Amino acid sequence: MHIPFSRRTFLKASGVSLALPWLESMQRATGAATSAPPRRLVFICATLGLHPQHLWPSSPGTASSPYLDLLREHRRDFTLFSGLQHEDQIGKQPHDSELTWLSAARGPATTGFRNSISVDQVAAERIGRLTRFPSITLGTLLPLSQSYTNRGVMIPAQTSPAALFAQLFLAGRPEEISARQQQLADGASILDGLSTKVAALRRRGSRADNHLLGDYFASIRSAEQNIQTAGAWLTKPKPAVASEPPADIPDDADLLGREKLLLDLVPLILQTDSSRVISIMIQDHLAVPQVEGVTENQHTLSHHGQNPDKIEQLRRIEAGIVAGFGTLLGRLKAHTEAGPTLLDSTAVLFGSNLGNANAHHAHNLPIILAGGGFPHGRYVAKPAGTPLSNLFVTMLERSGIETGSFGQSTGTLDW
Repeated sequence: MHIPFSRRTFLKASGVSLALPWLESMQRATGAATSAPPRRLVFICATLGLHPQHLWPSSPGTASSPYLDLLREHRRDFTLFSGLQHEDQIGKQPHDSELTWLSAARGPATTGFRNSISVDQVAAERIGRLTRFPSITLGTLLPLSQSYTNRGVMIPAQTSPAALFAQLFLAGRPEEISARQQQLADGASILDGLSTKVAALRRRGSRADNHLLGDYFASIRSAEQNIQTAGAWLTKPKPAVASEPPADIPDDADLLGREKLLLDLVPLILQTDSSRVISIMIQDHLAVPQVEGVTENQHTLSHHGQNPDKIEQLRRIEAGIVAGFGTLLGRLKAHTEAGPTLLDSTAVLFGSNLGNANAHHAHNLPIILAGGGFPHGRYVAKPAGTPLSNLFVTMLERSGIETGSFGQSTGTLDW
């Protein structure tokens, strides 16, 4: 007989507090009326855009193009939209539309500009109290973000996967945390001290629970190993200094490596219900990426001037970014929650604030929506100038957040 246990069950040991993913046995504890997995929202922005000729299919309908073909195994799980944008996105600098991709505020960085609340923070205000972290904001290089409070204040991005991992899983007295950090630095796992509790948990769970727990614990160990491989693993705290904290991958050129480490943590954040709202900014690293065949930085290549060699180098970088998004979709699909997959309950928006980085314009933005229980599997061409905010409203409402309007919206987005 399987004994039901609470959604808030934790496995605890010295220096570790490990939340559990959604399990079948939790359904019996909460009752059928409250057994549905929670809705989540993930926003991912590649700030230098995606080369249009490699992204857009030749015609609406079945989604196929060089970049979309990298996502072919997930074709039934996402929708590519064209025609979406925010109006009045010309700022003081050509890339100022980065500031307003999630807020839709007009005239970014112009005289007197004050940003408005971003869509992720609208969600955080409504459902953030249900989780330990109202929202989690991440960046691949700098603590700059696209997340803004209702006062127009930017929420700094976390750039260290190791520090975030510690926030998620390390708990207890300072000396316990310090000891656990040193053990992790030496190659141990947070799971090592939980073996007795894990065995007891498995005895209480169903066959389906045990299968999911096996996948979950494997994901945790994989994340630990990836961060360890990158170096600079969970070190002891250092005295405060007036400088930027070091990233786990110290080389700015490893853009794809940094993207991977951040995306690896997304399923763990969602599975443990640590947060239901995540935003990630894949930033301009201003360094030659560690990508075979690439000899210039991504920003320079984005201004290719139709030079075939530069376009090919840009394609290699962007293909890596898109492939990383595909890996995330695969991992979200691999985890189930009382039947549905983690992707079924998570709306993942991937795109950019630039429709064409070569021309610096913010029209016809590349926007891919995956998961979330929406109908998917094709390329949808909307009329030019359709508010991206309409899609934001639709995502919020599907998550149970009745807003009526957001940013520049004129309604919801149907397809």
